Amino acid sequence: MIKRTLYFGNPAYLSTHLEQLVVRLPEVEKNDSLPDLFKKEATATIPIEDIGVVILDHQRITISQALLAKLLANNAAVITCDNTHHPTGLLLNLDGHTLQSQRFKAQMEASEPLKKQLWQQTIKTKIRNQAAILKHQGVDIENMLHWAESVRSGDPDNLEGRASAWYWSKLFKPELEFIRDPAGEPPNNLLNYAYAILRACIARALVGSGLLPTMGIFHRNQYNAYCLADDVMEPYRPFADRLVLALVNELGTQTELTPDIKKKLLSLPAQDVVVQAETSPMMIAMQRTSASLAKCFLGETRKLIYPELV
Repeated sequence: MIKRTLYFGNPAYLSTHLEQLVVRLPEVEKNDSLPDLFKKEATATIPIEDIGVVILDHQRITISQALLAKLLANNAAVITCDNTHHPTGLLLNLDGHTLQSQRFKAQMEASEPLKKQLWQQTIKTKIRNQAAILKHQGVDIENMLHWAESVRSGDPDNLEGRASAWYWSKLFKPELEFIRDPAGEPPNNLLNYAYAILRACIARALVGSGLLPTMGIFHRNQYNAYCLADDVMEPYRPFADRLVLALVNELGTQTELTPDIKKKLLSLPAQDVVVQAETSPMMIAMQRTSASLAKCFLGETRKLIYPELV
């Protein structure tokens, strides 16, 4: 079952009762002009077992420790945002799989040749997915397909970087003069938000498969607690790019992260993708990817399962 993504962008009291997330709105409760019946009906409940991601995007949200514990126990990812509405924190379950210690050990003992082969598969798929987007834009993708097939173990030639530079130069309309820079001009802000959602969902899937998001197969930044999530999300980035591209084409120079735009970006984990010729929601595909990665670390297979953008 596809898990729900919940976004809270207004003042709220979040607690739990009978395995439900309970939402109360202080601005409604404190409004003496409203009838008591309306105030009572303004309280909402959501089964915790149905929740995959919770985004807390307001400085006046109060959440109980009991609710946090239940969310994490059910392997929900909790994202906190700062006063500029950008994601800054991620809470994950520490005990996401019954065989976690076994899988941690296999992950940490993975050989360098294996990790290089996994990175090769990851980058091949990422470039092919980027090429698929450009193809729909009417761009000649012969060079992208050549780079994808030329990626060697560990990508020592940095074909990922070469392909990405060309990809970003062609993705948006020339008059936008777009440069991909997390701190740069819009629509970088939309991409940043979409990637933060992807990162949280991937990290959640990795924990659910008994893996440690910190220990990457390529990324090794000592200050990054989610190196593996950043590795695995690479082939998923083009799906976020496609959604942002559609928003830019629809809204033109609209650059502010409005509630409506956030709502559309938050639909990303529920979008259908194709995995091994089967269509499924992206969040399910992420679970399949993380499960295949765990099997690679355990020596049961050497093939990662990633979605393909068609």
